[in-house]
Amino acid sequence: MDNDTSGKHPIALLGLGAMGTALARAWLAAGHPVTVWNRTPGRARPLAAEGAAVAATVAEAVAASDLVVTCLLDDASVRAVLADADLAGKDVVDLTTGTPGQARARAAWAGERGARFLDGGIMAVPPMIGVAGSGGYVLYSGSRALFEEHRAALAVPAGATFVGADPGFAALHDVALLSAMTAMMAGIAHAFALVRDEDVPLKDFAPMLTGWLTAMAGYAHGVAEHLESGDYTRGVTSNLAMMVRGNATLLRTAEEQRVSPELLTPFMDLMRRRLDDGHADEGTTGVVGLLAR
Repeated sequence: MDNDTSGKHPIALLGLGAMGTALARAWLAAGHPVTVWNRTPGRARPLAAEGAAVAATVAEAVAASDLVVTCLLDDASVRAVLADADLAGKDVVDLTTGTPGQARARAAWAGERGARFLDGGIMAVPPMIGVAGSGGYVLYSGSRALFEEHRAALAVPAGATFVGADPGFAALHDVALLSAMTAMMAGIAHAFALVRDEDVPLKDFAPMLTGWLTAMAGYAHGVAEHLESGDYTRGVTSNLAMMVRGNATLLRTAEEQRVSPELLTPFMDLMRRRLDDGHADEGTTGVVGLLAR
């Protein structure tokens, strides 16, 4: 705990859900004066006991600091909460989950009201916030000057990474990473479905699975190199022709185990399309192009 507020930037925080509360506690613990507001006032009481100032209105909270952080339900909530707030001269940091388009529109909206804007994508869950070494971080995009000016405060809850002046880039990176995570979860679900009804100790299988996925994660570097160079055959050890043939075994095993292949077949179908287009010597990078509409 660092309760010395001298030299610590005041922060106004709007939204006290699980994530907002975790953010407030991290800043308070680091000695930042924090003014909080929440639509349901009762959520603020525990934070008041920990040293936060509780604002009765949004206007009161916004007036308390030039750094205004929103962590609300969705983009519509941010618009509604800040609709009547005086944002002239304020620095608005939106940590509400949204899309790249929403972040760009919110940046323009803030600019019209005389505020600088920074969008943030939180790559962490609430228990990771304010915990050293948790691995959590926040992606930021928008005003570089705002980010640099408030970098120390922004880095308190979790690591702070600036990903570009385009306000939509934080959300874009956030969703791209979450999309990859979702696909990974699909693969894990399929793997457990295959083995769960056999005499396989699942607690022993889990570290084998995580070890394999960790070893395969380097695949992302190869995809990046292929896309940047335009040569999708460079460094390929298992080409598309080989993998498509191998998919037959994956599907046959799923059938034998009475497991639906529905989590696998969309990607397999794209692999087959790329192979049929004459790219047998490539890896799977060409699938990226097939996803573009």
